[in-house]
Amino acid sequence: MLGVVACLSAPMALARTCALSIDSDDRMQFSQSQLRVAPDCSQVELTLRHTGKLSAAAMGHNWVLTRSADFQAVASAGMRAKLADSYLPPKDPRVLAFTPVIGGGQATSVRFATARLRKGETYTFFCSVPGHWAMMKGTLVFA
Repeated sequence: MLGVVACLSAPMALARTCALSIDSDDRMQFSQSQLRVAPDCSQVELTLRHTGKLSAAAMGHNWVLTRSADFQAVASAGMRAKLADSYLPPKDPRVLAFTPVIGGGQATSVRFATARLRKGETYTFFCSVPGHWAMMKGTLVFA
C-alpha cells in the first residue's frame, strides 16, 4: 500500500511552480523587457505590480502572454474590447495567460501551466490596453 501512495504522489513531487514578477508604471513601461522560465518549471506564477498613481481607467496595465506570431493580431483585436474584458477578445485561444487591468498601487497575479509552452518557440508579453502594447512589450523565454 505504501508503494501505491508513493507512486501516486510522485508527479506532485515533480511539479514546480516558478515565481516571476514585473512592474509597470504611469510612463507606460514594464520594468523588464525579458522574462525567463526554467525548463523544469511546470507552472509559472507571475505577479504584476503597478507602481504608478493613476487609476486603471486613466493609465491601467495588464500582462498578456501570446506566441510571438499571435501578438499583433491579439493586440489589434483587443482594441475593440472593453476594460471589463481586460482589452482582450473573450476566451481567445491565442492568449496563453493574462492578468486583469490594474491601476496605480495595485498588484495582481496569474498562474499558468508551462505545458502550452514549447522550447525554441518565441513568446511575447504585452499590455493589451489600446495604444500601450506598442511600447509595453517584451519576450518570455522558456529554456
